[in-house]
Amino acid sequence: MSNFIPDDFLLTNDVAKRLYHDFAKDLPIIDFHNHLPPDEISKDVTFETLTDIWLGGDHYKWRLMRANGIDEHYITGHADAKEKFKAWAETVPNTLGNPLFHWTHMELKRYFGIDDYLNSKTADRIWDVANEKLQSVGMSTQQLLKKDRVEFVGTTDDPTDELTFHKELQNENHPFQVAPSFRPDPGLKIDKEDFNAWVQKLSEVTNKNIQKYTDFLDGLAERVDYFDNHGCKASDHGIDEMFYAQTDEKEVAGIFDKKMRGESLTNVEVEKYKTFTLQFLASLYNQKGWIMQLHIGAMRNNNTKMLERIGRDTGYDSPGDRSLAKPLSHMLDSIEYGSGLPKTILYCLNPKDYYVMATIAGNHQDGSTAGKIQFGTAWWFNDHIDGMENQMKILANVGLIKHFVGMLTDSRSFLSFSRHEYFRRILCNLFGTWAQDGKVPSDVEWLGAYVKDISYYNAKEYFGLKNGVIL
Repeated sequence: MSNFIPDDFLLTNDVAKRLYHDFAKDLPIIDFHNHLPPDEISKDVTFETLTDIWLGGDHYKWRLMRANGIDEHYITGHADAKEKFKAWAETVPNTLGNPLFHWTHMELKRYFGIDDYLNSKTADRIWDVANEKLQSVGMSTQQLLKKDRVEFVGTTDDPTDELTFHKELQNENHPFQVAPSFRPDPGLKIDKEDFNAWVQKLSEVTNKNIQKYTDFLDGLAERVDYFDNHGCKASDHGIDEMFYAQTDEKEVAGIFDKKMRGESLTNVEVEKYKTFTLQFLASLYNQKGWIMQLHIGAMRNNNTKMLERIGRDTGYDSPGDRSLAKPLSHMLDSIEYGSGLPKTILYCLNPKDYYVMATIAGNHQDGSTAGKIQFGTAWWFNDHIDGMENQMKILANVGLIKHFVGMLTDSRSFLSFSRHEYFRRILCNLFGTWAQDGKVPSDVEWLGAYVKDISYYNAKEYFGLKNGVIL
């Protein structure tokens, strides 16, 4: 497999090769949205097997294994670690055209020095070599972050979290910064059965007797202060269907009271509650100088049988196709007209909405910050070559790609930072192809400045970082 993932992998012309090798390759990484467990970073965990670090929680791989006819016993079931790995090895040759075909072999090569093609015949040898390497010096969670030159990690954290492990990390001397991100989804999803239980958790962590909506807002504000005091620079919201319904605090207080009494809510009442609560939170983010991230359009947990069997977020999700334009436009407009929009990154899961989202972002650039409102990187089902190119081309068509904050892993795996390399190669090849076709000047230094900004410096400035440390 010596010709697979060579030095010039994905780089199809001389300009692209120079852009990657001279400007992008050795840049540090700012991974501002992921789901890495802060406890595993703080404890500097080592992993016993490749399955533990590679397959646990990775619903990308789980989906493909199911599609390949692998029984659930070898995916989320009780099969042993090697059996699960061999089931993945059996699947890999059939992933041709899927980004996991590339990611799998990039990760084997970058982290383990393995240049073999993973399949059933090579599985045993790769298993032995990788597991031996995992036990060596330099393969713990903190060492992997250092190896990848990761300067900043933005995890995803519930507002009721005490941030114990974040505190420990911040009290230690590391060349990287790990910061929490405020993810208040349970507090917005008033239509869910566990909403009242989450309000009780908020009551306990804030030591407040939350009975009324004003108490609830005070509790959220207190947790924003708490997160801010522990290095938080961003919020994140998973919004399955974008919402907006004009309302006021008095009306929403009545809706909150109904829910706390255990009464059913109408769809309109749910939208009104979510609207006002997000507007309130956005005002807090703006005051703190945080970035607000909105991940919009996932249709989650579509297989009820498997939801009941193995739980949520296990690989049964799809892009939704509900209307996005009007509710998103009205929501951002209402926040801007009221408290003022914070820096905001917009992500959508359905590429049909890319032009909608990219142009709505442009409606709220205000001259205060270059790229204040971002059309975020290709997300989830779109983080492949075509999807990344499509997102960047649309951003360039209707906005300024120069100020794009670039890639993130959105991953639970400590081996996923090679996705930044993947993105950088795709970015360099896109610019190199434009230069080769005469669409832009073939000035490598000029294009290289773009590459460096999009790969690293824009995110560094946008999140207020200096040498990996929050300003």
